[in-house]
Order: sequence, then structure tokens, then C-alpha cells
Amino acid sequence: MLLSSFVGGEFVDSGELFDNVNPIDGSLVGKVSEADQSVVDKAVRAARSTFDGVWGRYTVPERVALLRRIADKIDERAGELLKAEVADTGKPVPLATTLDIARASANFRAFADILAAQGIDAYHTGQLLNYAVRKPLGVVAIIVPWNLPLLLLTWKVAPALASGNAVVVKPSEETPTTATLLASIIAEAGAPDGVYNVVHGFGPGSAGEFLTKHPGINGVTFTGETKTGAAIMQAVAPKVVPVSFELGGKNAAVVFNDADLERAIDGLARSTFTNTGQICLCTERIYVQRGVFDDVAKGLADRAKQLRFGRPDDPHTTSGPLISQAHRKKVLEYYDIAQQEGAQLLAGGGVPKLGPALDKGSWIEPALWTGLDNHARILREEIFGPVAALVPFDTEDEAIRLANDTDYGLAASVWTSDLERGHRVAGAMKVGIAWLNTWYLRDLRTPFGGAGLSGIGREGGLHSLNFYSELTNVCVGW
Repeated sequence: MLLSSFVGGEFVDSGELFDNVNPIDGSLVGKVSEADQSVVDKAVRAARSTFDGVWGRYTVPERVALLRRIADKIDERAGELLKAEVADTGKPVPLATTLDIARASANFRAFADILAAQGIDAYHTGQLLNYAVRKPLGVVAIIVPWNLPLLLLTWKVAPALASGNAVVVKPSEETPTTATLLASIIAEAGAPDGVYNVVHGFGPGSAGEFLTKHPGINGVTFTGETKTGAAIMQAVAPKVVPVSFELGGKNAAVVFNDADLERAIDGLARSTFTNTGQICLCTERIYVQRGVFDDVAKGLADRAKQLRFGRPDDPHTTSGPLISQAHRKKVLEYYDIAQQEGAQLLAGGGVPKLGPALDKGSWIEPALWTGLDNHARILREEIFGPVAALVPFDTEDEAIRLANDTDYGLAASVWTSDLERGHRVAGAMKVGIAWLNTWYLRDLRTPFGGAGLSGIGREGGLHSLNFYSELTNVCVGW
């Protein structure tokens, strides 16, 4: 299979090809055509042409109807999208079905509803009437990572199109397929040519750099690692292009003595091991009040030992591989660092032996550690794997201090049966989202983003529309 870039309603190729590799067994999924600078330029110009033309004349009801047709088309082709997502990521089929594919259509429907219901600011004071006019930015660059390729892509494309922008998408080189399939879905739904464009490639010296530095880009939204976000910020700084970044995380969980331990351990297992730890919201630091520390450590270690590796369509499979051999090498280096720092290993910590059919994949065992404090590298640096370090604490103030002792600020979870304390501690977390007695539940209308090294800005609901729009205040006097 050859994946091509999608520009102005047509699939186009350039000279260089790169491999798309299945992380389950190392097999070749297909070849991908790397977009050179001329292809990126054509994509931006195609987006600009439709933005200045037919797409720019779409009314709000017409955009709402298009978003809903796209959602319907995603549902119609869910099986095709699922097969592609599993081949690119290695996720178990049930996880990809309920997480990635379901959220793809939900994102378009949610923003169709939000756009249909949104109003404007208007203030009548004396002889003055002030009202706001919402206008699209223009051409928006959307750069998405490999961990939740379709989910995060649609999370950005839906509000960008709802706001009236045209987009140029650069998917991860590790997971290029669903972004390409979405191009044909959006076209089938009736979007004008040039509204949605895809350019395949890498970062520096490739499509990512060409796109972010292009003078025709009016905004950049990116989800991925912090150092890439910093590079994008440098690229757009001379043009003062607005950016929305959701970056890395070193997320904390806080478990108090009075927590429902079975519920807390189940929640911690999900937040540590879901998608093999490859979700920006996963937990890598777990602070447990001393009275229940041993119970939580044993319970979570037992959950880790119950994980089952295997092919995505095997009903017994609970865990897939890491995305690539390169990423596994990085995570295993942190396993070595933990050992060098004197960590005590509770479970896992190596590479499973799964037989000749799978051993060429990017498999890894989870790792749970105790015996270290916040000075250790494995408690300070994002690992992005199925890992967590458990640290005891005594008082509420100590728990807050430990959880906030990080350069990141994406997410946290708090586990307690004392709801007054739960609200107090969750509110004290220096993060974009804090969960109380749960994890990974969200209302798509709420603000989402990070603080510190975890990002800039908020998306979700009207917060997304505000990023993808310019607001002009009109002041009328009489």
C-alpha cells in the first residue's frame, strides 16, 4: 500500500518514500510518500484558495451540516478506520474501537452542536452597542502525534472547520493511515477541495518544518512532546502566529488512606497501563498515604502481572506494543536509569518473550518502582510508557507539594472518600485537568490543556472555537 499526500482534493506524490511499520511484529504496512517543500506549498495554497473562495462563503448552518455528514461517514467507514488504526499503532481492537474510532465521530458531532448553539458577546450600555464578530483565522496547520492519531486529529480538525478555517494536516510519520483515510471521508461528505489537506513526512528538514515555517499559515495547533513544541514556537515567532500546544506530562496521582482502595487501584491501573502508557494523561507518579501504601503497591503490581500481550484481534489481549523500536529503546533506557538510581522493582521491567511471530515487535513489560523520591530522574522526566513510581506521604500538604513538584502541569487524579478534601486537593493541583475518584472522563465542552512544559492555551467547546477564530468587537454609537 502506498500512502500519498492529499492536496486540493487530489492525492499527490513526491520522490522520496518511507516505511510504515507495524509495531506488533515489525512487518511492513506500506510505503508513504514524503511531501517535499513544493507539495507543502501546494497544500497551503490550495487551502488559501478555497478559504478565499467557496469555503469562505459557507454559512454557519452549512458548516454544521457538513460536520454532521463527516461524522456519519466516519461511522459508515468505522471498520476501515479501525483496521488502519490497529495496523499503525498495534492497539487491541476493543481499545481502538471504544477510544479512537468512537471519539472521531463524536468530535465532529460535538463541535457541530457547539457551533449551532454558540452565540456572540453583546453589551448595550446607554448610547453604545458593542457586539463581537467571530471570523476564522484562515489556514491552520494541524500537527498530531502517534499515540491517539485519529482521536487527536479529529479533536483539532472538527473545531477548525467549524470555525471556517481550511487546514493542512501533518500526521506522525509513525501513524499516517487514518489521516489519509479521513481525507477521502471529508471529500465524500461534500467538503470543497482544499478544505482538508494532508502532507506526510517528518519534522526538521521535512514536512513539519516546511509547514510551520510557511508564510501562508495563520495558526498552528500541535500535540506532542515538549521539545517539538518549543521548536515550532521558534519557527512561528517571527510571524507571531497563534499557537495551541498540548505537550508532555509527568502526571501525578494522590491516594489518601480513606480512599476506596479497590476503585483507586483499578483507576491507577487504567491510568498507568492504558495504551501501554502512551497517553499524555497517563500517570507516572503515584503518591500514596503511608497507611495504605503497601496495599496500593501490591494491588497495582498484581494488576500489572495480569496484563496479557498478543495480537490486537485476540480477545485475551489487554496490552499492545510500544509504537516503535526506537521508542522502546528510550523506555528501556529509563528502566536502566531506575535501576542505577536504586529503585526497587515491583513488577515487570523487561521485554516479554512472545515467540517468533511477535518478537520482532516493539513489546515491553510494564514497570512499577518504589524506593525513590522526587529528585530521581524517573520522577522528573516524561517516559511515556507503562510505568509508575510509587512514593509514600504523610500529610495533605505534603501530598500537594510532591504532586506539584514538577515542571509539567497536564493532569492529576485524587483518590479519597472525603469529598471536601478531594475538592480542596484537586483544586490545588497545578494542572489543566484534575480528576477526583476517576480518570480520563471528560465533557468535550470543557477546557483542556496544560501548564508549564505541558502546553499553552485551552481547547474544548467554545475554548476551541476561540482559538481557531479572531474576534472583532463592533462598537455602535448613536
